[in-house]
Amino acid sequence: MNQRPFEIDPLFRSLTTLAGVGPRNAKLLEKLIGGPKVLDLLLHAPIDFIDRRFSCPIAKCPNGKVVTMEVHVDKHFPNARKSLPYRVKCTDNSGEISLVFFHANKGWIEKLLPIGKNMIISGRVEYFQGLPQMVHPEIAKPEERKTLETVEPIYPLTQGVTNKTLRKAINGALDFIPKLPEWLDDAHKTQNGWGDWHDNLRSLHEPLSLDELEPMHKTRVRLAYDELLANQLTLAIVRDHQRKINGRAFPTSTDLRSKVEAALPFILTGAQKRSLFEIDEDMRIPARMLRLLQGDVGSGKTVVACMAMLNAIEAGAQAAIMAPTEILARQHEMSLKPWLCAAGVSFVTLTGRDKGKSRDAILQQIKDGDAQIIIGTHAIFQQDVEYHDLGLAVIDEQHRFGVHQRLELSNKNKGTDILVMTATPIPRTLALTAYGDLEVSKLDEKPAGRKPIETLLFSNEKIEQVMAGLKRKTSEGARVYWVCPLVEESELVNLTSAEERFDILQSCFGTGRVGLIHGRMKPTEKDAVMAQFKDGALDILVATTVIEVGVNVPEATIMVIEHAEHFGLSQLHQLRGRVGRGAEQSYCFLLYATPLGETAKERLNIMRDTEDGFIIAEKDLELRGGGDILGTKQSGMTEFKIADLAAHSDLLATARDDAKLIINKDPKLESKRGKALKTLLYLFERDQAIQYFRGG
Repeated sequence: MNQRPFEIDPLFRSLTTLAGVGPRNAKLLEKLIGGPKVLDLLLHAPIDFIDRRFSCPIAKCPNGKVVTMEVHVDKHFPNARKSLPYRVKCTDNSGEISLVFFHANKGWIEKLLPIGKNMIISGRVEYFQGLPQMVHPEIAKPEERKTLETVEPIYPLTQGVTNKTLRKAINGALDFIPKLPEWLDDAHKTQNGWGDWHDNLRSLHEPLSLDELEPMHKTRVRLAYDELLANQLTLAIVRDHQRKINGRAFPTSTDLRSKVEAALPFILTGAQKRSLFEIDEDMRIPARMLRLLQGDVGSGKTVVACMAMLNAIEAGAQAAIMAPTEILARQHEMSLKPWLCAAGVSFVTLTGRDKGKSRDAILQQIKDGDAQIIIGTHAIFQQDVEYHDLGLAVIDEQHRFGVHQRLELSNKNKGTDILVMTATPIPRTLALTAYGDLEVSKLDEKPAGRKPIETLLFSNEKIEQVMAGLKRKTSEGARVYWVCPLVEESELVNLTSAEERFDILQSCFGTGRVGLIHGRMKPTEKDAVMAQFKDGALDILVATTVIEVGVNVPEATIMVIEHAEHFGLSQLHQLRGRVGRGAEQSYCFLLYATPLGETAKERLNIMRDTEDGFIIAEKDLELRGGGDILGTKQSGMTEFKIADLAAHSDLLATARDDAKLIINKDPKLESKRGKALKTLLYLFERDQAIQYFRGG
C-alpha cells in the first residue's frame, strides 16, 4: 500500500492539473522534463534569464541591451513580400524606434499595436543604419505592465514547447510547493547558510543575477544536496538490508584453484591477488557478499571471477556469470573453458539464442546441479531458470544493469553472494551514486609483459597515409580493427559508415581479407566473422562499437577509430583496449575531421597522453558531466535533476557520510529527523527503500 505523506501529494499530481496544460502540452512537457508530474516541472532549472529592469528614453538606448520602455505607436509599414520584415514606427519625447517582425500576420500586428496608442515594449535594442530597432519585442498595454515579467528565467526547451508556455506552467506549479518538515541536520544547514527546501525551490525559478544560475550558488547547492542525500540514504538502506540477509560461508578453494593456476599461461598480478584476498574474506563469512570488481581494460577480471566461482564450486554450490551481450557471454565461455576443464568443473552456456529442446536440456542440468558453472546473458536469470543451489552470481559490465536488477538477481537463492564487474573505470563520484551499496576492489595493474599502446592522431586528410601503413603492417601478419560510428550512410550526418569503409578497404586490400561486423547482423553471422578474424582468415575487421567490450583477439595489434571526435573518452578507451592484449607492440590511430572543437581536441589529446582508465574516467566526467558518461537512461543508473556530479562531488561525499551516520543511529528512521527523511525518500520516489522498514 502506498504510504506517501499526504503533504507531498500535490507535487505528484499530473501536469494536466496546471492551468493551460492540456494532454498534448503535457506530453511535450513530460518529454522535456523527464517525468509526468508537477515536481518534475519544478526541478527543471533555468539556464539563463532576460532582465527587463533597465529602462531609458529611446535616444539613450545602448546597443545590444534589453530595454523596457513606454512608446507611442505612429505608423505601420507592412511589406508585400513575405520574405521582408514588417516594421512599426514608434516614438517617445526623445526619438523614434522601429519594431521589426519577420513572417508577420498583418491583422495580428495591427491588433497588437494599434496606431495612436501608447504601449509598453521590451526587447534587445540594435542599431541598423544608425537607427535603433527592436526585433519581435514583448508587448503589453500600460495598464497591463505587470504581465511583463521584470526578470524572465530562460529554460532548456524542446520542439513544440516555448519558454512562455513552460514559464506559465511553472508559475502555476509554484503554488503547489508545500512546507515540509526539515530533513537536514540543523547544524549542517546553519553552517552552510541554507534556507528551507520550499523557499529554495521557489528561488530556483526566480533568479535575479547570473550567480544564481551557477551550480555552486547556495540555492542550487541545497537542492542538489537533498537529491544526493536521497540517493545515498537509499543505497545505505539497501546495503543494510542486504547485509542482514544471512549469507553463506564459502572456504577459499585450494584443490580446484591449484589446478587452474597450474593451467594458466601467466602469473597473477599483485592487484589480482589483492582483489582475490578481499573477495575470499567476504565469501568466508556467513554474511552476503556484495562487491564491485573494477578493472581497466585487459587487467584480468575474468580469471579473478573464475577463482571466486571455484570457492562456491568446491563447497558444493553452483556459480553463474552474466554478461550484457551474447558476444561477451561467448567470449567468457572461450576464456573459461580451458581453466574449468583443467579443474574438472562442468559448465553450460545459456543465451537467448538457445530454444526448444536444447534450452530444456540446459535448464535441466542447471536444476539438477549437473552444471556447476552457468555462463550466459540475462537469460540465465529469467523466471523459468531454476538453480540447484546458486552460491555466487557474477555480473559483468555492471554499468548496463541497475540496483533493481541486482536485487532481482539476488532473489534467485537466499543469501547468494554477488560479485559485479566492470571494465569501464568509473569516477569515484559516479561509483558512489551507482554502487554505494557495494564494497569496491580495484584491478589497477596490467599483466606482466604487455607493452603500452602507442596512440597517434591523424586528420582525415592523412587517411591515405594511414592505409599505406596498414598495407605494410598486414603484409607482415598484423591484424587490424577499423571502427566507424555508423552502420550505414545517413543523409543527416556526414560521417563515413562501416558499410562504406568496408567497401573501400575491400577494394584496397582484397575481397577475402576484410570482414564487417555490426549490431544489425544476426548473432550467428557476427560469430562467424569474429571466428574468421580470430583464426587469421581476415586481416581487417571493420566494425561499429559492437566490439567495444569483451572481444579478445591477442593477435590484433592495430585499432583505427574513424571520426574519433564523435566518441566519448571512456568509449575511446574501451575500443583501444581491444588491442595490446598480447606481447607484440600495439597501436591506436585516432582519425578526426577538421576543424576540431576545443572539447574534442582535449579528449583526443588525453587519449594520446595516458592509458590509465581511471584518469580517463575522471576527465570524461569533467568534460561531459555525470548524465552522459555511462549512458544513464540505458543503464538504470540514477539521473539527477539539479545535482551535477562534476561540480558537487564534495557534496556527494558529505551525503554519503551523513547517510551512514543516519542508518547507524536511526536504522528504522523513527526519530523526528528520521520521519522527515522518509518524506525526502518519498519525494524522490525511493519507495523501495522504505518497504524494507515494513518487513520487506
